[in-house]
Amino acid sequence: MGLCDEVRERCAEIAEGAREVRIDLERVGAIEPGPPPALDPERHFLAGTTQEVALFTLTLDAINFGSGWFPTLRKRPGCSGYNTVAWALTDRFRADGPWTAGELEALDGPAVAAVLGQEPDHELMGLYARALRELGAFLGDRGALDVVAAAGGSAERLAEQLAAGMPLFDDPGFYKRAQIVPADLALAGVADFADLDRLTIFADNLVPHVLRLDGVLAYSDRLAATIDAGELLPPGGAEREIRACAVVACEAIAAELGVAPRILDNWLWNRGQQPRYKAVPRHRTRTTAY
Repeated sequence: MGLCDEVRERCAEIAEGAREVRIDLERVGAIEPGPPPALDPERHFLAGTTQEVALFTLTLDAINFGSGWFPTLRKRPGCSGYNTVAWALTDRFRADGPWTAGELEALDGPAVAAVLGQEPDHELMGLYARALRELGAFLGDRGALDVVAAAGGSAERLAEQLAAGMPLFDDPGFYKRAQIVPADLALAGVADFADLDRLTIFADNLVPHVLRLDGVLAYSDRLAATIDAGELLPPGGAEREIRACAVVACEAIAAELGVAPRILDNWLWNRGQQPRYKAVPRHRTRTTAY
């Protein structure tokens, strides 16, 4: 069984036994197709060499987590937590180029905080430093394009290699960040994968939030009250039910619409930027998974 089938099977099992979350596909309304997925060229480093852009993508996705801490970050004007981090990393690549593998392995929390414009003792910066050290060790003597080549044109194989090679990418049952890497490499124009459409959605806290407000996901009164009060959810339990039910629901919706789950994910993620969705708290969990 490949990684993507494992995600689908495991999420179906969690959703079937869920106690706090329910899927109501009859509440699916009109989902307006969005523009083709694309990376923002201002906030993402896309103008370097192919090797540099590939390394930027790996570096950014190595720290593409922390939504549970995002309310505590010092954000750039008009930016979400993710865009704050992405833009700051882009500025570093534009000014100084990429880190070498050895430099990545030497990073600590204060050094990462200085690049991202955050407090040096922020807990998330220490986790980011750990993730970047893992990336440096994973790369070793290889360039980013060597990592891509080792996957042999398979997005699923690349995700499997990332999950096996870096502990913070190992998110059994979901593999959100491992799957988003090949998707982002393809969007950056530095890699081609024949099986991109095998990827599931990238299960985080925004797509389920959109599905909840649209009525597709229904939460128990207790869970809804906790989230609406802005309280953190612990990893596991209801938090996994939320993510798993989002995966299962999106598989059904994507099949009905005739689009790949990764495309539907992008449409829903963009919908989540609208004021109606931002006005309501989404679930927050302090985890390295998303």
